[in-house]
Amino acid sequence: MYVFRDEHGRPLYVGKAKSLRKRTASYFASELSPRTRMMVDAAADLEWIVTENEFGALMLEYSLVQELQPLFNVRLKDDKSFPYLAITRNEEWPRAVVMRGKHRKGVEYFGPYAKAYSIRQTLDGLLRPYPVRTCTNAKFARHEASGSPCLLFHIEKCSGPCVGSVSAGEYAGYVDGLASFLSGRSDELIRDIESEMHRCAQDQEFERAARLRDQVSAMRHTLERQDFVTDRREDFDVLAYAEDDLEVVLVVLNIRNGRVTGRRSTVVDRIEEISIEEFLARMIGQLYAQEVPPKQVLTEVLPQDADIVAEWLTLRRGSKVALRVPERGSKRRIMEAATANADAEFSRNRLRRHTDHDARARALRSLQETLGLKEPPLRIECYDVSTIQGKHTVASMVVFEDGLPVKSQYRRFKIRTVDGQDDFAAVEEVIRRRFEAYLAERELPLEEQGRFSYPPGLVVIDGGRGQLGRAVRVLREMNLDIPAIGLAKRLEEVYQPGVADPIIIPGGEEALYLLQRVRDEAHRFAVAYHRTLRGRAMVDSILDDVHGIGVTRKKALIRHFGSVKRMRGASVSDLSDVVPDRVAAELYEALHPA
Repeated sequence: MYVFRDEHGRPLYVGKAKSLRKRTASYFASELSPRTRMMVDAAADLEWIVTENEFGALMLEYSLVQELQPLFNVRLKDDKSFPYLAITRNEEWPRAVVMRGKHRKGVEYFGPYAKAYSIRQTLDGLLRPYPVRTCTNAKFARHEASGSPCLLFHIEKCSGPCVGSVSAGEYAGYVDGLASFLSGRSDELIRDIESEMHRCAQDQEFERAARLRDQVSAMRHTLERQDFVTDRREDFDVLAYAEDDLEVVLVVLNIRNGRVTGRRSTVVDRIEEISIEEFLARMIGQLYAQEVPPKQVLTEVLPQDADIVAEWLTLRRGSKVALRVPERGSKRRIMEAATANADAEFSRNRLRRHTDHDARARALRSLQETLGLKEPPLRIECYDVSTIQGKHTVASMVVFEDGLPVKSQYRRFKIRTVDGQDDFAAVEEVIRRRFEAYLAERELPLEEQGRFSYPPGLVVIDGGRGQLGRAVRVLREMNLDIPAIGLAKRLEEVYQPGVADPIIIPGGEEALYLLQRVRDEAHRFAVAYHRTLRGRAMVDSILDDVHGIGVTRKKALIRHFGSVKRMRGASVSDLSDVVPDRVAAELYEALHPA
């Protein structure tokens, strides 16, 4: 195993090789792609780890890519857009809900599904046989406090745990039944319910038999939407792909109990020059790093080191996992369908492609040459200040890595030390706060450092010479050798410290497009935060003048109505749903002055 790092210790690339000498020598050949050349230019250190065998190297590579998130490794893009049907087992009364994003502890997930509406259709058909709650915790608490159930209880799509209409044991049975159905045990559950229905009919319990009949009907209707794709009731995943030199579209079909239960497709940036066999090996590692693989994983071609990958999948599952290429029969037909899906997705993506690696590399190199930087600015941080007449002054920091925004690293600052409108002082404060945090974090051991322990390759200030001067002064006081520029809006002049005349980048240059995009994103982020604070201040100024509204009632009103505009549109009776009648009347008068 080997890891390339830059001069600040940031991981750039994680790889493995049987011969480290041969592999690393290939990075210094005369002919390299723009992406590989950029990585080699940025690298300042190479560390390696010796493992006992190839299996150990594979496991270590999977874990390091997940942990370090190196900039130049091919990575499965964050699939937060894929919806799951989740059961919140970590709550006293679990609920069924559509969830996206990172998987949470104590939550059972089913899917992913291609579309959220397909989850809701499935869930709607299952709420009669398994009437678990689907409401938010806030709604549950309101009905629990009022003692009155919601509409779903009256139409028999919720068992009413909020009003004590179901025991904890009976409710747990509904939750377990729903989970079993979604896991693929539908036929077995239907047989059990039908047996109970016949028994009730024989015992002349006709009302209960009728309810069980309706449950079976609803379950069968739900199953009609899921066609059988195999003759046998088996579990497996199908991985298909479509590719070019820049990207690979990966399509994953989840087959459970012989039915398609989930489909996802994702576009993977092809940052490295690797074969499709090596690509599939890495994607399998990232796909099943957070979830248990099925008994079979089918691919169009076997991944690199297939035996080792299969061994790793078996270890992840805890039982034998077969990794193979289907040659005939129904599984071959499913693979062909998945490949057609991948081709169609790839064609659609080519029409909207905006993440061309070579274009981003050219833009960064153009920016390097224009500004006379030592190396391409792989990490750019841009700062903008937003205020109106010196009130609610805020600042934003946006981060672009490799020419793309990294929204998880955006930061917002509420200016603390500046009274009135003084953009220069505000810029000075935010730069000082950001880099004081950097210096403090830099002193920590490497394994304890966060993402902000890496300095940017370029600081961009939204403003002219004055704002830039304050930022540069702070950086010099801290002995930080970080390039900084100011970008003025009027003529898109680029100001550099110590240079009298600004640079005017020609309109067609990719460097200008990149700077404009970074600056516009910082401005958008700052203005959005400023509007939020202004809205909160407006709400606070009105509510603070009403007798009987304290912190708790203020939060309840904001949570219920969301804004002052909606409060003004509410009647006294609407307001009294949240606060007492006397307070509601006084609040109504405050919102509607004569």
